[in-house]
Amino acid sequence: MRIASDAAETETLLAAVPAGQRVAVVDARFVGHAHALRLGLTDPRFAASAVPGAVSAKPEARAGLTRALRTATGGNGGGSTTAVEALADHIAEAIEAEGQDVHRPDLGTLVATVPSDPQARNEARQAVAAVDEEAVRLRTAVKSRDGFFTTYCISPYSRHIARWCARRGLTPNQVTTASLLTALIAAGCAATGTRGGFVAAGLLLLFSFVLDCTDGQLARYSLQYSTLGAWLDATFDRAKEYAYYAGLALGAARGGDDVWALALGAMVLQTCRHVVDFSFNEANADSIAATANTSPTAALSDKLDSVGWTVWVRRMIVLPIGERWAMIAVLTAVTTPRITLTVLIIGCALAACYTTAGRVLRSLTRKATRTDRAAQALADLADNGPLASAFAALKPAGLSLPAPVIAFVGGAVIVCVAAFTSYGSPWVVVAAVIYVVTSGLALARPLKGPLDWLVPPFFRVAEYGTVLVLAVNADVNGALPAAFGLVAAVAYHHYDTVYRIKGGTGAPPHWLVRAIGGQEGRVLVVALAAALLHNTDFTVALTALAVAVALVVLVESIRFWVTAHKRGAPAVHDEGEPA
Repeated sequence: MRIASDAAETETLLAAVPAGQRVAVVDARFVGHAHALRLGLTDPRFAASAVPGAVSAKPEARAGLTRALRTATGGNGGGSTTAVEALADHIAEAIEAEGQDVHRPDLGTLVATVPSDPQARNEARQAVAAVDEEAVRLRTAVKSRDGFFTTYCISPYSRHIARWCARRGLTPNQVTTASLLTALIAAGCAATGTRGGFVAAGLLLLFSFVLDCTDGQLARYSLQYSTLGAWLDATFDRAKEYAYYAGLALGAARGGDDVWALALGAMVLQTCRHVVDFSFNEANADSIAATANTSPTAALSDKLDSVGWTVWVRRMIVLPIGERWAMIAVLTAVTTPRITLTVLIIGCALAACYTTAGRVLRSLTRKATRTDRAAQALADLADNGPLASAFAALKPAGLSLPAPVIAFVGGAVIVCVAAFTSYGSPWVVVAAVIYVVTSGLALARPLKGPLDWLVPPFFRVAEYGTVLVLAVNADVNGALPAAFGLVAAVAYHHYDTVYRIKGGTGAPPHWLVRAIGGQEGRVLVVALAAALLHNTDFTVALTALAVAVALVVLVESIRFWVTAHKRGAPAVHDEGEPA
């Protein structure tokens, strides 16, 4: 901390700070809570931020702060008396005048002010003493919007665990890793196939979820956000849940029950639910609305929001992660893996129908123009490879069918042919070729239609569904576990794509998409393997493809996220899983 006597000295002291460090200017008369200053000066997610009497800038915003300092003081280093007395606030206003975003956190009941006279200072100090800063800090560590189970059964005590971790110097990434390890142990317990193992698995899964809530609360409590942490938090949730499905399948197999198809079906359904959420949100994140959304669906939703209990019911209907994991844990402990996975699939299917139907209705009645960025995000989520891209480049003039219709027809053809023909049928290859063509035609035009956000989900259903059906038809030990591994590897790639887009860093590089074939290329390869190889060799082919995809995707993903902070990638943390 350095004390400056005037604006000129402030500029000199700031210039002496190494360019790679964050700096802050705080009015010497500032009165307020320490956590108000934390929110304004130390949140790593924002290049520049401010509260009354204080402003801070990360290295990428340092130049803007320097220019703003000169502007705020009249450009002569001394400036007017008024400017010098309220220097921090004037700097924040000047930064915004240049077009740079300045984050101004919602302080709620926290106090941050610069008193102008002794009476105001005394009143400010009384206001500070009247607010329990630690209680506010604990309360705001919890997500403002969460599921019923998480809100009432986890967060009341997990926030205290987060504070305990913060006081002992633990980081959110360490807690995230502990949550992953706990879930993997839970999956191992489920794989034992014993009742004791199932009970232990259910309890450990719940404890893993407690830690999963704690890591985010710790990040908010101590403002320890990071790009790497955002990636770990997002991907580990998927890894934990899908590893647990595999554990249930292994446990069932020990008891003589083969539920790999159910485990794979649950993973496919859950992944497709997520891509519906991501596609819809990306399509509408920055759409230019012509008029307000006055659809009956939106009106009914607004009306229901005024009735408190309906809000919780609707949040529970979509089976968010808290309710879903609680259901899985309880069913694992008291029933069988088959029952657990069957109930899970039914629940997720109903939730998917509910959310997708509502979004379709909203999209059909909403008057809005989709931006080029949103259309490009949908194209990136589609994950088309070189084969489909070649057909998309043809841009057939007579093509008038909407993109979702083309994607749906192509997907329906390949999945239905795979399901209703015997293993090894050459018709699967024909259907796969048709699917390659339709995948390209679906992206022949920019995805700016009201329902074009359905294209990526249709592709995911087609690819994952084809692998599932062909593995079932192979009817040989090992085919379904191999298919599970392949879908898991590909799903990771798709989640990685989502979180790169959400973080504003763009989709994975084109070479990566080409290297793993694109979604249509993988469908064609799997179809050819099923048509040309014996069922045992087909299992080997699926395993080899799963390993190859996983290696390429994981190496590139880890390299990208570990070094993302060097490229200025923002720490975009998931503030609530919609599904």
